[in-house]
Amino acid sequence: MGAGPEHLRAAGLPEHLTRQGHNVDVQMIEPHSINWRAEVQTSFELMRAVAQQVSAARDAGRFPLVLSGNCLSAVGVIAGLGEGMGVIWIDAHGDFNTPQTTTSGFLDGMTLATATGKCWVELANGIEGFMPVPEDAVVLIGARDLDPGEKAALARSSIVRLGADATPDAIEPVLQTIACRMNKFYVHLDMDALDPSVGRANGYSARGGFSNENLQTLLSTISSHLPVEALTIASYDPSYDTDGKVCASAFASAATVSAGLSHVGQNR
Repeated sequence: MGAGPEHLRAAGLPEHLTRQGHNVDVQMIEPHSINWRAEVQTSFELMRAVAQQVSAARDAGRFPLVLSGNCLSAVGVIAGLGEGMGVIWIDAHGDFNTPQTTTSGFLDGMTLATATGKCWVELANGIEGFMPVPEDAVVLIGARDLDPGEKAALARSSIVRLGADATPDAIEPVLQTIACRMNKFYVHLDMDALDPSVGRANGYSARGGFSNENLQTLLSTISSHLPVEALTIASYDPSYDTDGKVCASAFASAATVSAGLSHVGQNR
């Protein structure tokens, strides 16, 4: 999945957005450590770098679109946007494991739990600007492949869950409610939210996901109802995308959210 961001760039995503009328500036974010690297250490180092870039982009009146190999960059994006942030999380997975519930030890599967202050608390607090997102300011959409402990934790939480089959009529009241709680929002799109029949985004794809048409309808609904201040496109492994359909969906998703910014007065 680490090859995903560069693949999207090389395939022409910046040019695609430029043709939509946007002024695009591309920045590469890499870990500073050049000697010893470890999953946890390097991941939080990258989150700090993402936070700095996102904060600088917003200060300049620009909209951050973060292309990430995995989901953990979301914590950096949230930190860069500052407090008062609501989150729309679109993913086949809940990413709500903690070190106590995970059966795989996969750090990426703890991202939403980290973002809401459930784990890795000290490391997350070490990212300038990070504040845990209140659970009732999070909407999780499309999650269907959950570990047992993660499923139980989500059931106990105040996170609102919607299925990939939720209609705009079902989604809009949820967005209206959450809009009363927070004044800005971050959209996290994991490409395995797509159903495998559309295209396999990575090795963790699960049945029961979005068609591309339904995904674009969802993103359009979100961006027309909420002040979206950043978007992440994550977890895309081009080696699984043999026909390029997931890449095309990522392009469409970026364009859909960007096109909706003017509806709520956001900068491009």
